[in-house]
Amino acid sequence: MKNKQLQVHDLHITALNAKGNGMGIIERPNALPAKVEVPFARPGDVVQARLLRKRAGCFSAILEEVTTPSPQRIAAKCVHFGVCGGCRFQHTSYEEQLQNKENFVRHCFSAILSDSVRFEKIVPSPSPWHYRNKMEYSFSSDAAGKKYLGLVMDSSRGKVFNLQECFLTHHWFVDVVKAVSHWWHESGLQSYHMRHNSGSLRTLTVREGQRTGDRLVMLTVSGNPDFALKKQHLESFVAFVRDIAEPTAPDSQLSIFLRIQQTGKGMTTQMYEMLLHGPDHIREILHIDTGEGEKVPVYFGVSPSAFFQPNTQQAEQLYSVALKFAQIESGAVVYDLYCGTGALGLCVAKRVKQVIGIEISPEASLDARTNATLNGCDNVTIYTGSVRDVLKEFPGKGIPAPDVVMVDPPRAGLDAEAIQLLIELSPQKIIYVSCNPVTQALNVEELLKHGYRLMAIQPVDQFPQTYHVENVVLLHKEIDQK
Repeated sequence: MKNKQLQVHDLHITALNAKGNGMGIIERPNALPAKVEVPFARPGDVVQARLLRKRAGCFSAILEEVTTPSPQRIAAKCVHFGVCGGCRFQHTSYEEQLQNKENFVRHCFSAILSDSVRFEKIVPSPSPWHYRNKMEYSFSSDAAGKKYLGLVMDSSRGKVFNLQECFLTHHWFVDVVKAVSHWWHESGLQSYHMRHNSGSLRTLTVREGQRTGDRLVMLTVSGNPDFALKKQHLESFVAFVRDIAEPTAPDSQLSIFLRIQQTGKGMTTQMYEMLLHGPDHIREILHIDTGEGEKVPVYFGVSPSAFFQPNTQQAEQLYSVALKFAQIESGAVVYDLYCGTGALGLCVAKRVKQVIGIEISPEASLDARTNATLNGCDNVTIYTGSVRDVLKEFPGKGIPAPDVVMVDPPRAGLDAEAIQLLIELSPQKIIYVSCNPVTQALNVEELLKHGYRLMAIQPVDQFPQTYHVENVVLLHKEIDQK
């Protein structure tokens, strides 16, 4: 920016955007007022913000100082708040976080809300702290050779800071990060440099079964053979991790993996996993409310790279809500699309005639089949492939049409072809679970044009301290009056 006087501005924050960042307006001489987005600022704050760049009529900015804090601003719990790209709302009470998220979901659906739609109050997380069962940390080095192992800085183009504490996970996660950092400094290994395809160490994944006490640590390294780890590197890595992460509970288990990430220009990224210690998965249990006065345990084996809802306690609430919404009859055929490790389908399997799951990840599909067997659900069939490709193969194979379809797609939502296939399936009910209410609302709006009616909306806070929110929607097929 050429005009130095415009770089730092006093700014009154009046709103939050969809990313949880503070928004304000600057008045400029000889120019129209402009919007400014300021991470870690909240409504009611008066701040000094350094302008960076302007896109689509809005400046992004760095928070230099909170000159007059909002009366509702609270002290952040973590020393990394304001630097870390993970949390957004540690300066905001949990009650206000919930209200912000509920308002956001309501705004996303405002164009299609009516008095006939049941909009439920957001379901709070049982704990706003120490709830995550999985984290991925990054290795990095600067030009001077200083090593960093932790999380990515906010708006930093991939810069990493050394993690000292984190209140989203249990304490042993941070203990593992510090132990592996110590191992790294002793090993002489280099962090991976993407541009040069050099170095070894890429990421460190830590996850746990919160109901079982099982623990898993996975080191992801480059597939470049010039930087392959030697046997002594792996042996010392296992020793460091076992020393700090071995569970104390007699029935809990520790698994340690090496994952090799093979990538290169013009080639599809390939992952190869190698078990270094312990079982080849962790175990987890979800207690699902059936709506009949009891909670039924559902058992899972989770592979190191498979998706599983990162907030175990709130996953129980999420799936219980979906089950309550669906009110599925015992003779129903249920399709579970984007089924992952099979969680949603397994929660209803013992109450219905048949569950058909579709999942694109081979690892997650294998977990889903294993989990169906683990729970004694012989009425569950899992197909591996994209939803579009698998559904196109169903006609002529004698596969029954669905009475209910449950979808839990990635953040991008359902694409046009998937929506068209869903319309052609013509189920009586659709349960749509989403981590992105923006794309979910757009998809629902399209379904409403093809004979469906929006019945109910239920926000669920899976990710306290962040701007993310899960949302469950129920749609019914309109009855043909002809």
